Amino acid sequence: MKTGLSRLAAVAAVCGGAFVSSCSNDSASGAPDAKTIGISIPAADHGWTGGVVYWAGEAKKAIESANPGVKVYLSAAKDSADQVSGIENLLVRGVDALVVLPNEPAPLTPVCKKAAASGIPLVVVDRGLSEPVQTLEVVGDNPGFGRVSGEQIAKALGGKGKVALMQGVLCQVNADRVEAFKRVMAEYPDIEIVEDGVSDWSPEKGMRLMENYLQKHPVGTLDAVWAGDDDVLLGAKKAYEGSGRTDLKILLGGGGSKAVVKMILDGDKLVSQTVTYPPKMIYEAALQAVKLLSGEKPATPKIVVPAAVVDASNAAENYFPDSAY
Repeated sequence: MKTGLSRLAAVAAVCGGAFVSSCSNDSASGAPDAKTIGISIPAADHGWTGGVVYWAGEAKKAIESANPGVKVYLSAAKDSADQVSGIENLLVRGVDALVVLPNEPAPLTPVCKKAAASGIPLVVVDRGLSEPVQTLEVVGDNPGFGRVSGEQIAKALGGKGKVALMQGVLCQVNADRVEAFKRVMAEYPDIEIVEDGVSDWSPEKGMRLMENYLQKHPVGTLDAVWAGDDDVLLGAKKAYEGSGRTDLKILLGGGGSKAVVKMILDGDKLVSQTVTYPPKMIYEAALQAVKLLSGEKPATPKIVVPAAVVDASNAAENYFPDSAY
């Protein structure tokens, strides 16, 4: 994954001793011969999950290249029912370790519980299960994501102004981010949140929300928009540019998409930064599965990937033009 530091260095900084040897570099070797790893992920239904699919494929190539006896099976699902079926198929194939990024926690918990009960090492990525049956979690820092976003907005405004925000899908991930963002805003009495809509992490909804915000708030009465997601930002920016306005001080998304990082590299006046939530965490999770296959035990049950700011100072090292996201 990429979080503003080189390759996996950001993960190394927060591993707290968990599999330190694998966290400090991109090594995919170390598993015993003749083993199989199943990776179950949602299909690429938007930018971020497209990045997950891309990095899962990169993990498969890296692991199989470094471990000729190890086979990695990828399963991408269009919805939760399809993902459960895919995992059942992986279990029938006799995988020795399982990496799962749940489409939804509750529907995926029973089949993951079944895998764990059979002794299969289980690495859960990004979204926790309804029951903590996993061997290890690799997750993004959602409260940190919201906090850092709030801090960057406040800094850009000099602690004073009017802010509109766009929430994502109304789930725990979104709640953790938004609550942390609002806590930061509450520390600035001269910053007012004037809009709080729901984008569902959709570029199209982001565009419609921005059109609505701009109609309700004339020139000079809105200073910043937190889109909360780089895909949503693309839609919001399209609406803003179409309006002909130039009064916003900052439009901030999140995720670290190549489209937004390219804007930063190109010196975009409105989109000068983003906050990372890297889809490459699936790659790190797969490397952790290799370590589990070799018998290593995690020193901590959870690896949290920190939220980092990408701006002009580090955009070049965070730009992956070949990635799907």
